[in-house]
Amino acid sequence: MNYKTFIILLLAIISVSCVNNKKNTEEVVQETKENKEGVFPFKMPTEKPNIPLSAASERMFDYLTPRVQDNELFSQFKYTRLKGFDYSNGDGTVSRRDPSRPIHVNGKYYVWYTKRHTKVPPIGWNRAAEATDEIPSTDWDLAEVWYATSKDGITWEEQGVAISRPEKPKSGWRSVVTPDILVWKGKYYLYYQAFDEPSGLRGDLCPVSISYADSPDGPWTHGGDKVIPFGKENEWDHKATHDPQPIVHNGKIYVYYKAAYNKWPDNRKNYAVGHGLAIADDPLGPYKKHPLNPVMQSGHETTYWPYKGGIATLAIKDGNERETIQYAEDGVNFKIASSVSLTPTAAAPFVADAFTDTKNGRGFTWGLSHFINAGVSKKAYSIIARFDCDLSLDYDEPAFKNTGVWHNPDVYFAQGMGSINKHPEGRGSKK
Repeated sequence: MNYKTFIILLLAIISVSCVNNKKNTEEVVQETKENKEGVFPFKMPTEKPNIPLSAASERMFDYLTPRVQDNELFSQFKYTRLKGFDYSNGDGTVSRRDPSRPIHVNGKYYVWYTKRHTKVPPIGWNRAAEATDEIPSTDWDLAEVWYATSKDGITWEEQGVAISRPEKPKSGWRSVVTPDILVWKGKYYLYYQAFDEPSGLRGDLCPVSISYADSPDGPWTHGGDKVIPFGKENEWDHKATHDPQPIVHNGKIYVYYKAAYNKWPDNRKNYAVGHGLAIADDPLGPYKKHPLNPVMQSGHETTYWPYKGGIATLAIKDGNERETIQYAEDGVNFKIASSVSLTPTAAAPFVADAFTDTKNGRGFTWGLSHFINAGVSKKAYSIIARFDCDLSLDYDEPAFKNTGVWHNPDVYFAQGMGSINKHPEGRGSKK
């Protein structure tokens, strides 16, 4: 390239640059002008504009990102049937539910869950007084903690009982259910609910027990009963600490748990669900409950995981903030991060850093959940399934970020009026 050609090329580059700079300057001037006039811009702002805003526009900038598709704590959920589990042809005598979070050890995934294998299906919580040593009241009555392994998270091989019911009157003699796992200093700890009476007799009154082992295959040694203290009489969590879920955070063991209140024994319909937090330096306790409990007032089962420097949670089914994912930098004061749909029930995600005391939680892409309505009418039972999603900082699948997911009309028509009064003039009248 000769000198003259070089000068011409340089002048051309400078000219284009000046045009672009002029264009950018004009855009900035235009946006500034619009802001001064109090008009929300066409281009999505990355930060809250300094103009008067509606309440909805104000909230937009309280989320992790103003655009939901860019939100790392938003995802759709896709479901897959598991292979390897037999359900006795759907006769209601075999049920699997409430899976633990899977863990990966020596090339295999491990999961623990509630398994009921009874001679007859459950007769219902409202008939609990008729339950016997062979007749269960609910789907989780007369059950034990079993476990299975898998190489791919889809095809599972059931290994057998992990925690069996002890002899009466030891805690859990009636049923041991709803397990979750903790890995701590080279040992494995199973937390689970221990029932001493048929569920529904006076409610779902049960404490948390714990067992430990040197291997995920056991054998398991009983470590203690009632490890999370009940609240005092008339406190929200008296006589019930359900769904214990441990994670490691700030060098301590954080156990999130559930209690349904404003219900048993005299009124089931008006129940509410709160989640509490109990903290300990050792898996066997003692546990100290957080003074701000309940730390969550929405959601049913507990689903918590390390995210960045704090804790995230999925709230499903119950409460004003149901169907949301929430986040708390301190693991206590949660705020809504996104609204989600078709959420997994009893979600148990595979969280690789759940027990590493990470200060940069990465999230997850899959897990296990359950469907409690696999059976019909008097043959009620539950099945475990897999869900996939994009709630990981290390994964990017735009399909999971779609907000327009369309279901066959039959999905909606299945939610028909049924036994609800079909005459509009009389429906729901409080007169």
